[in-house]
Amino acid sequence: MPDSDMQNNDIHPQAIIEPGAVIGNNVKIGPWTYINKNVFIGDDCHISSHVVINGPTRIGKGNRIFQFASIGEDCQDLKYAGEPTELVIGDNNTFRECCTIHRGTIQDQSLTQIGSNNLFMAYSHVAHDCMIGNNCILANNVSIAGHVHIGDHAIIGGMSGVHQFCHIGAHSFVAANALVLKDVPSYVMASGHPAKPFGLNSEGLKRRGFSKDAIFNIKRAYKAVYRQHLSIEDALIEINKFVEENPEVKIFAESIESSSRGIIR
Repeated sequence: MPDSDMQNNDIHPQAIIEPGAVIGNNVKIGPWTYINKNVFIGDDCHISSHVVINGPTRIGKGNRIFQFASIGEDCQDLKYAGEPTELVIGDNNTFRECCTIHRGTIQDQSLTQIGSNNLFMAYSHVAHDCMIGNNCILANNVSIAGHVHIGDHAIIGGMSGVHQFCHIGAHSFVAANALVLKDVPSYVMASGHPAKPFGLNSEGLKRRGFSKDAIFNIKRAYKAVYRQHLSIEDALIEINKFVEENPEVKIFAESIESSSRGIIR
């Protein structure tokens, strides 16, 4: 039996839970689900039937995992040789049918990490060593390769692919069927094969409560990078003239300054 006081839990008798697994309170686990001994599941999680959770994996509170999802499996990197890497998941995430989430590798931090309040739609794939923030949406069939970082409130449209080591900035929007080969700065909308910038995610910013002044200043910064035919270095000089008084603009500037693959232009 799992290490749990079983308080208010609803665990189907045909679920397979290895000794050593830790199950929180008020957890529901469906039939034919397998949970490895190196798994911790927090309170109030709902795990459907036919789910596989391997480890080491730590899952927070209030997560919902739908049928046929594979969580915390060995990664597909051919360099992986069974090292004890980890997957850490925050709270209140939803993993829809057939999601695949892989653990990290020793070539990075030995860790794949997912924040809280994210939605992973059916057949989405998160590869090894990815770092995903909070309140993100990965639509159906999105695949992100190894070492990808995704900032808070980012949305990636269905059937899109993200190349390894790319960064997707906070509050950005990647349209359906996009192929992301370079970094997408914060707030930027991207689309195409390969993905190119298509303006700011202004509607998303309004919905999240950004003020008119904040959006105006973000637009000024966007124009410096994408409308004034400046080099990245010169554009950052222009942006840094007003970045200190505008923390929202600082997020945009930092997403460009920290880029190692270069940004979409």
